[in-house]
Amino acid sequence: MRILISNDDGYKAAGIHVLARVMAKFGEVTVVAPKYHQSAMSIAVSLGVKQLAYKELPGEGPGNWSYLDATPASCVKFGLQYKYENRNPDLVVAGINHGSNASTGANYSATLGAVEEAAINGIKGIGISITSHRADADLSAVEHLLPGIIRDLLAHWPQDRPGLYFNVNFPDSPLELIKGVKWARQGHGHWIKEFEEWDERRLVELGLTDSFLWQQHRVELEPGEKAYFMKGEFVNDDTDPTQADHLLVKDGWITITPCVADLTDYTVLNAKLHI
Repeated sequence: MRILISNDDGYKAAGIHVLARVMAKFGEVTVVAPKYHQSAMSIAVSLGVKQLAYKELPGEGPGNWSYLDATPASCVKFGLQYKYENRNPDLVVAGINHGSNASTGANYSATLGAVEEAAINGIKGIGISITSHRADADLSAVEHLLPGIIRDLLAHWPQDRPGLYFNVNFPDSPLELIKGVKWARQGHGHWIKEFEEWDERRLVELGLTDSFLWQQHRVELEPGEKAYFMKGEFVNDDTDPTQADHLLVKDGWITITPCVADLTDYTVLNAKLHI
């Protein structure tokens, strides 16, 4: 099996290295990851006449590694063009993302953007996340349980669902506290009060300086400009703990949510509304 791997935390993140080790058990691994952190880019691509830095990383492994200074979806596009010129890979896997991609987080997720790009190209795609933003998150339970999940998904992959990809979310829990695996739908929720004035003491208070959300660069403000950062409060709009992915993950379950790249609402389309 030929496997293309990417992520949105950048090629240095712990999660993608664990993922490469797991996927090397299934076949030939090729990694094309962003040079820098690219969270919440969804399926955005790096358009525009600008240079996109690319570099081979022979010191990384397992597999063939490289980075591209571009979005995760662009990394997948690049990999398909230059790493698999004659035949597409059998599978694209993205992650392991540091941070949940359950509920409406999935709509913003660049991890899922990478595998949605795979689905658009007719390739199986699986996005993997853990509900911890910490750079040093404990990924041992994911590494232990993920092979079985991958094996089951591949064995039962529907053949009549073009554009299908899977969103897998792990709780930030030790192996012995994980309850199991459940199918789930995307939960409902949204963020409010998302912008705050830039204050590094506040970032420390929120614990963001230990996460991949922490940006090490500083913006040089022009006269009259004011700095803000984006965090927000998540509001749960869902009351169904038996089906909603974010509620199941919070309760200690690994969730698998089937997604499709086709955004059409066929219920409304087929109702043929008189407008």
